[in-house]
Amino acid sequence: MIEKMNIDDLLRILDNNEASELHEYITEVNAQDIAALLKDLTDDKVWKLCYLLNTEDIAKVLEQAEGDEQVRMAESITNEDLIEVFSYMQKDDIVDLIGAIPVMQRKMLINQMKEGDRHTIQTLLKYPEDSAGGIMTTAYISLRDDYTVSQGMAKIKQIANRTEVIETIYIVNAKRQLVGTANLRQFLTANKDDKLYDIMKENPITVHPEDDQEVAAKLVSRYDLNAIPVVNNRNSILGIITVDDIIDVIVEEYNEDILEMAGVSKEENLATTFWESVKLRLPWLFINLATAFLASLTVKAFEGTIAEVVALSSTMTIVTGMGGNAASQTQSILVRQLSQEELPKSKYFKAFWKEIVLGIFNGAATGLVTGVIVSLIYGNMYLGVIILVAMIGNLIVAGIFGFLVPIVLKKLGSDPAVSSSIFVTTATDVLGFLIFLGLAQMFIPLLV
Repeated sequence: MIEKMNIDDLLRILDNNEASELHEYITEVNAQDIAALLKDLTDDKVWKLCYLLNTEDIAKVLEQAEGDEQVRMAESITNEDLIEVFSYMQKDDIVDLIGAIPVMQRKMLINQMKEGDRHTIQTLLKYPEDSAGGIMTTAYISLRDDYTVSQGMAKIKQIANRTEVIETIYIVNAKRQLVGTANLRQFLTANKDDKLYDIMKENPITVHPEDDQEVAAKLVSRYDLNAIPVVNNRNSILGIITVDDIIDVIVEEYNEDILEMAGVSKEENLATTFWESVKLRLPWLFINLATAFLASLTVKAFEGTIAEVVALSSTMTIVTGMGGNAASQTQSILVRQLSQEELPKSKYFKAFWKEIVLGIFNGAATGLVTGVIVSLIYGNMYLGVIILVAMIGNLIVAGIFGFLVPIVLKKLGSDPAVSSSIFVTTATDVLGFLIFLGLAQMFIPLLV
């Protein structure tokens, strides 16, 4: 059994010119491990890697590499060799690479391609990279609906090695319009003289090339597809999106949502320059600063009360902190729900009231524990009661704003994950201070 390759193994292979060992690893294990190590190689070592690999193995590593590393590999070989490498790659992977390389090299490569390949690549390049058309591949099998099963099997054998997915066969009519799908099981169990329109499944799930890639991902997940066809307005099939690309989309969208919930741009990473990071982060920090001033002004309005009961200064953050945590729970659940599917209006009211009831119950449970502990620490039962009531009130606030903010952002046409935590936390801080300190001021004689 061949052990997983690490950077020391790869450097040893490159230094010793062990081309055969590289080929054996890619053939027997995978190209993914080598692609993952590219970021640790200098440009000279990347060139050496390309020198030792044969054309097909370069294609396998390129398909698995990240964008920046793909460009480094592409720059390490001649355009003529790169065109030959493309013959072993899927069209969507070629488009990803060509879209990342410098414009001049891109034009030269496209001009050197065969006419048919050039047309396909140019067609795919015109779609936005985050659209269904931008991630589709043209390597699929489509058969006429008037073919017999025997004719279909013969055709599949001819072109199977040039396509990315053979589990699903797309059935088209005489006008090249998509009319159904069939899988290999249906081909193998049907009579050889059956027509494909008799064994196919009608009304296939499709997307249009201009649709967002997230729409395609939701459909594949909902209907448990291994690929989804992309069609134009005439319902002619243009390509398919495979499940491996869908997984990439799901990971990308997840990472994007996580970053945007914290007010960080998806365009930023560890390699981003100092000033670019400042430009991407500072606006959100100023927004956060403005909301922090709101909370601060709320506390300032009760300075006299806090001066009389010093214990309030050390306990009020418990109320706001618990409110922020509870709001994050509601917000996270709702953001996930909205990212998977549109929440039916009929469920809004029921879900909204559920969050309010949860706020009452959870606020009472945590408030009771907090109230008992605070009463014992400060020797004042009334302070504990105020903490209990304030906790219930702020967790109700958390449920309301944790529910409403993502929905409002969605209605305004924004991603519900976009920095919603900033607005939700502001609500729980400001209203949490207001409820707790307001109650304390009302019952100040019992606390002094």
